[in-house]
Amino acid sequence: MKIYGNYLKRLGDILFALCAIIILAPIILLTAIAIYIEDGSPAIFRQKRVGLNGREFTIFKFRSMPNGTGDVSSREAKKLRITKVGRFIRRTNLDELPQLFNILCGTMSLIGPRPALASQIELVKSRTEAGVYDIRPGLTGLAQVNSYENMPEGEKVKWDAKYRNELSLMMDLKIVLRTFGYVLKPPPAY
Repeated sequence: MKIYGNYLKRLGDILFALCAIIILAPIILLTAIAIYIEDGSPAIFRQKRVGLNGREFTIFKFRSMPNGTGDVSSREAKKLRITKVGRFIRRTNLDELPQLFNILCGTMSLIGPRPALASQIELVKSRTEAGVYDIRPGLTGLAQVNSYENMPEGEKVKWDAKYRNELSLMMDLKIVLRTFGYVLKPPPAY
């Protein structure tokens, strides 16, 4: 499976991201325009995250909070104000679409552990010890399809390490199918 993990997975990521960006271009453009109309520029939120080999990279998301909101983890974000457009794009997962550009440029993969903030010190330390940073972070992952509200970070690391250790085409296909099931569930309330 080394060939898959080292070469074919990356090729699949590039093809997936290119096709998705082309197909979803109208939705990406309309989402950016809606954010701009409601709360001005920029429509894209940039945030430093920990990625492959423990290096920081900039993740892209559509901005769902008012201009000037600082870096916060997803858990803390629920306590903050979210714009009307932001509420919609979070419920529909449209806020994640700019990460297709992260996948295309190689800082992320379609499937892998969700990238942590550098300020999530215990999570980063545990992932480092488990070897999770040997692989690219992903748009979706094994921990996400097995998640529940307020999953402890230690449990996330276990799922992330399991994915890293059992990385295969079959596992990636299962995660993609389970992700579609997750996306089709009723959205959380924001």
